[in-house]
Amino acid sequence: MRKIALFIILLCSTVCFGEIRYIFYMIGDGMGPNQVLAAEMYRAELEGQIGCYPLIMTTFPYFGSATSYSASNGITDSAAAGTALACGAKTNNGCLGVDKDNNEVNSVAKILHDEGWPVGIMTSVAIDHATPGAFYAHVDKRDKYFEIGKQLVESNYDFFGGAGFHQPVSPDSTETLNLYEYCEDNEYTLAHGLKDAKGKLDAQKLILIQENDGIDRSKPSESIPYAIDRQSGDLTLTQITETAIAYLENRGKFFMMIEGGKIDYAGHSRDGATNIQEVLDFDEAISVAYRFYMEHPDETLIVVTADHETGGMALGNGKYVLNLQLLQNQKCSSWALNEALKGLYDEFGKKTKWEQVKALLQNTLGFYDTVEISDKDEAKLIAAYKQMLKGKGKTEKTLYNDISELGGTAINLLNKKAKLGWTSYSHTAANVPVFAVGVGAENFTGWYDNTLIMQKILEAVKKNSK
Repeated sequence: MRKIALFIILLCSTVCFGEIRYIFYMIGDGMGPNQVLAAEMYRAELEGQIGCYPLIMTTFPYFGSATSYSASNGITDSAAAGTALACGAKTNNGCLGVDKDNNEVNSVAKILHDEGWPVGIMTSVAIDHATPGAFYAHVDKRDKYFEIGKQLVESNYDFFGGAGFHQPVSPDSTETLNLYEYCEDNEYTLAHGLKDAKGKLDAQKLILIQENDGIDRSKPSESIPYAIDRQSGDLTLTQITETAIAYLENRGKFFMMIEGGKIDYAGHSRDGATNIQEVLDFDEAISVAYRFYMEHPDETLIVVTADHETGGMALGNGKYVLNLQLLQNQKCSSWALNEALKGLYDEFGKKTKWEQVKALLQNTLGFYDTVEISDKDEAKLIAAYKQMLKGKGKTEKTLYNDISELGGTAINLLNKKAKLGWTSYSHTAANVPVFAVGVGAENFTGWYDNTLIMQKILEAVKKNSK
């Protein structure tokens, strides 16, 4: 019996305390606790259940909660939050890869890369945005996209994936450098889309971006399409993650940061259906990492968290009722809806008929067909429609979207009927969730500062190394 007990102890020690060789650091931009819960409760309602239909991330055995405030304010921006998560240092809003006194601080990716770890940085938005930028760049202002992009190339990391560069050419007209050409000059191979990437997995260094980014390298690339707007052939975060694994796995170990960046975009627009679909899409990428973990359980650590919460999402707006399943009737993002309304007005101008608008709302939001619209509801929509015809429709400017009065009225109406509320068009001070599985995951429980997540990852590597 003593020999059997000793064998079990040794076996457990091997599984639970193996050497970490693979790290997935996954960040849902703007994903607060209620964004996660909304996605789970939405899925449950679609199954005819009350409660939660678990996401992959919420099945992880270890759970914690992290603060999100910055050095300069109780509410952080993505640059300061990204710096905290990447570098373990508080900084002022707007700063990236530097501390509050503007001293450069190194990220967990940089530290591990210097120790010989292959590194992959990927996102569903531009690869020079704040969250990915926090893992390789040092700037005093996050909107210095061109400088951030240059530092991306100079990081010498092995893999990047996302939409492309937000600012591929310098705002300074005397600077002629193009970042895509700069990548190629520094031994990066550019892959335009998934099919192209599959033929380039033997490249020394690889950058996977959207297919259409190869058409005009002087134009900005903001993000890959929302999951709800996705068309056949569009690049997805799941595909980027799968490609990164295929590219880096044979190198013996790797560190990856994977950002679900458009949860934040949808939160800024207070677009409930799109927000939930982005959380579900992010969870699909997490499932790819989890499948890898299941193949390498004694060598892998997965940490999932967020930089901050966006929108102040509330599940419930008055009565003790939720009706999230109504959101399944929304077939496009609020951004795409506004584009469709703009296209309608551009074509017909003041001759645009209410019946045309009504048909568009039926097709995109299920209004009148499966979503009941009362006379009072319709009066609000018609009032916004009339303002559009007069050219006086108000526009709500959010960080990533300009929402027309008519489009905003329609989306708000659907949210209200689903009993989903919002308090802000911006970030809030809410804590963010932390989910972990794998070697060292037990250290991510409790309530702690967001700067400690990076430190916990490095501590886990140090403790579980041979």
